[in-house]
Amino acid sequence: MPKSDGIAPAPAPIRDAATVILLRTDGPEPSVLMGMRGAGAVFMPNKYVFPGGAVDPGDTGIGLAGDLSATCRHRLGLDAAHGMGSALATAAIRELWEETGQILGRAEGWGEAVPEGWREFADAGFRPDAAALRFVFRAITPPGRPRRFDARFFLADAAALATDPDDFSRASDELSHLHWVNLREARELNLPFITEVVLGEIAARLAGPSVDPAGVPFFDNSGPEPIFRRLS
Repeated sequence: MPKSDGIAPAPAPIRDAATVILLRTDGPEPSVLMGMRGAGAVFMPNKYVFPGGAVDPGDTGIGLAGDLSATCRHRLGLDAAHGMGSALATAAIRELWEETGQILGRAEGWGEAVPEGWREFADAGFRPDAAALRFVFRAITPPGRPRRFDARFFLADAAALATDPDDFSRASDELSHLHWVNLREARELNLPFITEVVLGEIAARLAGPSVDPAGVPFFDNSGPEPIFRRLS
């Protein structure tokens, strides 16, 4: 057995990430789109999650067909690098497309070179549109995990999709068992802790008098002690 040199391994870097919670309200009860990560996944294996992933270099600087609201841009700008809000929204739309085949976009051409990772989206005839996204939650993965993310969760009404919400034929194989789950029953699935918390937040939003409550919940695990605060 090799000897330890006594030096602790470097902590995993924290990567910016974005997640989309698609909410469907055309049935008897609200439902959300979820899929299961594979058993061999390094991060959250066998867990049901929302579509999402890390921000890629190609997500920066893309002209959106529709922008986030001023409130969302302000809240995303808190504790974030300049211009990161648009990149996060763009990443959320790209990850949704890659993992589910669903498009949040407007039917129009790009007019410029299409970055790697966006070519199939552009070939489908769409430019990403962030107007339907609402920034509703933020969480940083706790220390000690093999991968860590500073994840921003966006809520969007499925009615804003440019695609058939029941058609997953263009989805990648990153998530299996893609389906719409009754919001109440979703909390009974094998979920990461933070996904349970986010589902509770969405349920509270739907039950409350305002669709845009004062402040976005933030579970901040960037330091030695976890901190809960609100971005307002």
